[in-house]
Amino acid sequence: MAAISVDTYGFVPEGEDLSTPPFWFLLAMGVGWILLSFLVLQFTYSSVLAVTLIVGILLLLAGVSEIAEAFAGVGWRWLHLMFGGLLILGGIFTFVYPGETFGTLSLIFGWYLLLKGTFDIVLSLMMHGVHLWWLGLVAGFAEIALAFWAVTYVGRSAALLLLWIGLGALMRGISTLVAAFRLRRTGAVA
Repeated sequence: MAAISVDTYGFVPEGEDLSTPPFWFLLAMGVGWILLSFLVLQFTYSSVLAVTLIVGILLLLAGVSEIAEAFAGVGWRWLHLMFGGLLILGGIFTFVYPGETFGTLSLIFGWYLLLKGTFDIVLSLMMHGVHLWWLGLVAGFAEIALAFWAVTYVGRSAALLLLWIGLGALMRGISTLVAAFRLRRTGAVA
């Protein structure tokens, strides 16, 4: 059996502030994630609208970031400007046509599961012989099965997307709350 050993070294420049976020901030973030998960897991139009608005805001922010990078960076400015413009147009489209945006996201999510499942299978086969290598193989086949199930009908893709986002937000909220209380207990937070 092969053993893998990795040495990591931390480098912190002098004067760098390593303080953690305040307890109240982590607590508020955890509660916010949990509330978002409850909104999404209702499987109503408000779920679809919430996901679509989040995607729209992210597209607009990414577009502004790309355009700022075009003026701050060296080289490939035209590509940053073009990509930033496309992201901003996508963000505007998201707000104008939320239903179509969500349908497209649902189908893309099904294809994402197909690709991720394929990569998980290949990676697990490459790791053959490593302890529990077969778990990646099982997960990959499950993701591919979900992808085929979801892509055949947009309604299933939408339900799967909402479930994935809702449960992901719930887990993120719980882990943020746990981190907040763990940091508060250890006294690492001001």
